[in-house]
Amino acid sequence: MARIIKSIEEKYLVPALELVETVFTQHSDVEEGKLVRALVEEIRSKRFYLPELELVMVESDTDEVIGYVNFARFHLDGKYEDVLLLLSPVAVKTQLQRQHISKELIEYGFEKARALGYKAVIVEGNPQNYRSRGFVTSTDYGITAHESVGLPAPECLMVKELVAGGLAGIQGQVCYSDYECLR
Repeated sequence: MARIIKSIEEKYLVPALELVETVFTQHSDVEEGKLVRALVEEIRSKRFYLPELELVMVESDTDEVIGYVNFARFHLDGKYEDVLLLLSPVAVKTQLQRQHISKELIEYGFEKARALGYKAVIVEGNPQNYRSRGFVTSTDYGITAHESVGLPAPECLMVKELVAGGLAGIQGQVCYSDYECLR
């Protein structure tokens, strides 16, 4: 059974939302599932949205969405949105986790983002999930979380250069004020 990574298509819009909501509900609770689904819907409605970097993995025989990642343009203090991306969210069907699906989706996204001229990616999450993908603590580059972000620890905000020196001269505060559902 082959698995295929694709940029989002009309037929996957709702199944991707359903996957995200289900995975985050199972991992956390119903409220978290609804919040992350709302985040995806909001990202899709904003000027930061890049359909070519909203990715799904599907089973080739059933066309079922089993994995999802979204890379959207992001700015720090109103700057860098032409070179900086936010990776959020990442979801893999619960029964299929630990099969490198998220790894494949994220790596594919890095390649596409590089080809589109993006230089770096920011992610918020568990460092254990992202260190192996090359992410490092963002404060190492002068990128910090605004107090409104409410990180459990500074290490939970990470960055990755897509090209050598991609974060040179980029610094500022991560703030999600552009997103209603995260306020």
